[in-house]
Formats: sequence, C-alpha cells, structure tokens
Amino acid sequence: MATILRDWSYRYQWLYDGISRLAALSVGGEARFRQLALQGLTIHSDTHILDLCCGSGQTTEFLVKISQNVTGLDASPKSLQRARQNVPSASYIEAFAEEMPFADNLFDVVHTSVALHEMQPQQLRKIINEVYRVLKAGGVFTLVDFHAPTNPIFWPGVSVFLWLFETETAWELLKTDLAELLTKTGFDVGEPTLYAGGSLQVIQAKK
Repeated sequence: MATILRDWSYRYQWLYDGISRLAALSVGGEARFRQLALQGLTIHSDTHILDLCCGSGQTTEFLVKISQNVTGLDASPKSLQRARQNVPSASYIEAFAEEMPFADNLFDVVHTSVALHEMQPQQLRKIINEVYRVLKAGGVFTLVDFHAPTNPIFWPGVSVFLWLFETETAWELLKTDLAELLTKTGFDVGEPTLYAGGSLQVIQAKK
C-alpha cells in the first residue's frame, strides 16, 4: 500500500530529489551513489548502455558523461518528460521493463538503480529474463537496490524509510536473493557488494 508521501515524492520533483540526496548520504553522497554499480566496468564513448527504469534521469545524467549511446527506458510518461528536460542528450523509450521493445543482444550494459524493489515477484523474474535477452554476449547487468541490513543499527532507519515511501514489494525484495535469481537465468554473478550497513546491494551480472 502506497503512502501519501510516496505519491508526493513522484508528483513533485523537488521532493523526490531531496529524498534521493538524503538517502545517498549513507554512501558518501549522490555523486558516489550514482557510480556505485558501475565501479570496475570498462565503458567507452561508444558503449551501448540501457538505463532501465530511468525515472527522471538522475543516473542517466551521469551515464551520458561516459558514453554517447545511452537509452533511458521507463513506463511513466511524466518521468520521461522530466528525463528529457534534465538529460536531453540521451534517447528515451516509454515501455514496461518486462516487455522491452528492443532486439536481442543489443546492449553492452544494462543498468538499473533502486527500481527492482518496486516490482512484484513475477514481474521481477520477467524483467531479469528480458535483460538477459537484450544484452550482448559478455554484456553486464549492473544494479543497486535495497538489501536486508546486516548491521542491526540500520534496521530502524530502513524500516521507517520503507514504511513512509515504499510499498510491500520493497519488503519482499529484502527477502529475495537477487544473485540467485540472476544465476538461475544464466548470468555469471559474483557476490553482491554491500553498503550502508548492508542496506544497499550492488550486483554486477555478466551474460
């Protein structure tokens, strides 16, 4: 069940941005947060990147600085309108992540940032299958999202944040082994890297 604060955060850009910056402080600020999932990857100006569930383009803005071939995909027309205004140099597609209108083996990198926790379990499996399909052989799916805290000190803050701004799907993700789901799909997956007391996970999965 969505709260009024969640609704406001999507309706008002300034509130969404403020929440994002506040949450990113736990890993050293928004600039570092946007780069967490890309650490260690070799990305060139011609690397074909898909920013999956790109929202208003917060991460897209960083991606276009390192590649000239960035595509943002989101199902929300309002978010895409903001993304086009914020980051006009990227290309954008309005579509659902579980039904991407792309050819097979198209992208070198698929990236998604704190979006998978909004998906129902069945949706999540479909999205992972779609990512596998649109990635080139040797391509990488890289993501950052919530994780059940390994440090008990972080549980109260995470619980309050999820209660105020998220739905039951975020709680469900805390119980989900994303690395295992990716492995079952066919990805080569290393151990997730955890941040903020284990409350954030970064996974890089290779096709």
